[in-house]
Amino acid sequence: MGDVAANLVFQMMMIFQLKFYTDIFGLDGAVAGSVLLIARIVDAFVDPAVGIITDRTQTRWGKYRPWVLWTAIPFCVFYVLAFYNPGIEDKGLVTIYATISYVLLMSMYSFNNTPYSALGGVMTGDIRERTSITSIRFIGSTIAQFVVQGLTLPLVSKFGGEDEGRGWLCTIGLYAAICLFCFIVTFLSARERIAPPPQQEMNVKKDVKELLSNVPWRAMFILTLFVFITLAMWGSAMSFYFQSYVDQSALFDFLDSLGLVKPEGEGAVLLTTFNLIAHSEADAYAIGFSLFNMTGALVQFAGVILLSNFLANLYGKKRTFIVCLSLTVIFTALFWLPGPQDVSSMFVLCILKSLAYAPTVPLLWAMIGDVADHIEYVNHRRATGFCFSGVVFALKAGLGLGGAFAGLILSGFGYISGSGLLQSETAVTGIRLSASLVPAALFAVGVIALLFYPISKDFNEQMQAELAARRAEAKS
Repeated sequence: MGDVAANLVFQMMMIFQLKFYTDIFGLDGAVAGSVLLIARIVDAFVDPAVGIITDRTQTRWGKYRPWVLWTAIPFCVFYVLAFYNPGIEDKGLVTIYATISYVLLMSMYSFNNTPYSALGGVMTGDIRERTSITSIRFIGSTIAQFVVQGLTLPLVSKFGGEDEGRGWLCTIGLYAAICLFCFIVTFLSARERIAPPPQQEMNVKKDVKELLSNVPWRAMFILTLFVFITLAMWGSAMSFYFQSYVDQSALFDFLDSLGLVKPEGEGAVLLTTFNLIAHSEADAYAIGFSLFNMTGALVQFAGVILLSNFLANLYGKKRTFIVCLSLTVIFTALFWLPGPQDVSSMFVLCILKSLAYAPTVPLLWAMIGDVADHIEYVNHRRATGFCFSGVVFALKAGLGLGGAFAGLILSGFGYISGSGLLQSETAVTGIRLSASLVPAALFAVGVIALLFYPISKDFNEQMQAELAARRAEAKS
């Protein structure tokens, strides 16, 4: 439930934030990208502070769990504000509003999601259990991905009609209400079981020194940074890709072949409810892009359930991650090849890319939990929140940089802001690069970072056995 809530926000920022700024606020791509980057620079000071604060929190509910409840309402309010168009005409004031609202959302994301992520490191010390519960977490995240990427544009159209701003406000308001409910359930149901060694003194300098000197943590920081730069860039670029590169007539024909133009039977009622019917070529982009995203989410959902636990238990997290991310590099680069009318090939690549990437989704967070254990194993000190806060910082830095890079590339290649405008051939080339070769190269940096991650399957089992013995001795 916690991942459903977090990803109703995260997926919106990753897929639609840049497009919202360019096509609803009317900001230039470079300006919109700069807003995302500035917010990240300001927010850079928040993440470490959150880790330090949460590690030192002492309540009857634990260290990290209370923060999920305390931050729920402000998080949801700032979520709505970040996607609300107040009707300001002056572009300078719009830029200021966008920056402030995004900074507030990102800061509250830290105070909510850093302690929530740290829960995965303190609920259990069993490596198979940890992989299992992390996989279940990301079933929730994939459900949210399916909803956001698949239903957002149809819901915006359904709620707003001709008034796109109203459609966005109603859609985000609905998502925020679901988030609030999920955060409350998360607080009531989760439990913390692993505590720092009883003799551990609170020392920020030691925490910082031990974290920065830890090789597994540095590898995971770089991996997370580049993975989320890539996800943000690719996610942002694909909406422009489907609107400005894909031939709308071919996309409409593809939807017609799937029964999404004149649906029949009981399914027609469901499709009508969520506005997933293409009545004309004008609807092809919104419905086609939504279907593309839903296809990827469903395949990723199946991959997380069927492959993640199985492959990690058989080959270890590191080896599984390297192979799957390498395949993701290849399938991402191949998006350069389809022509504007080759819609079926785009969907095939979406399926292959999503299946390759799926096993890595829960492994990232399970491996960070292992890093927190490794720091305790080496230094006899534990700072789970601080460990996770550094990686959440990398995640959000990647999110901001990915959106900024996409905006700068679009602007540099001459993209004209405004929904539905015909783009130049040069601008379309920039869109294609942002959706294929550039993110593939950035994914490859993550593969290289993994080569320096030293926690193998055998080493992890040995480390967990010794840590369990230490904890048992401390209790006795």
